[in-house]
Amino acid sequence: MDKFLLPVGRLAGLLGLLMCLVSGLLRLSGQHWIGGFETLTLLQGGVAGMVLGCFFLLLALTKNA
Repeated sequence: MDKFLLPVGRLAGLLGLLMCLVSGLLRLSGQHWIGGFETLTLLQGGVAGMVLGCFFLLLALTKNA
């Protein structure tokens, strides 16, 4: 299970960070919509991905203790 939690946590955190960066850059450039979604919705999805990544990494850390 630890071999599953660590890569999934890292991947979720990385994808969440990328979503936040893309959303922020698009919002700063003046675009409010991308692919039918508002950029703030993508920002919230990115934050959720980072929280999920943190949860999985924390779970992997506590399993080792």
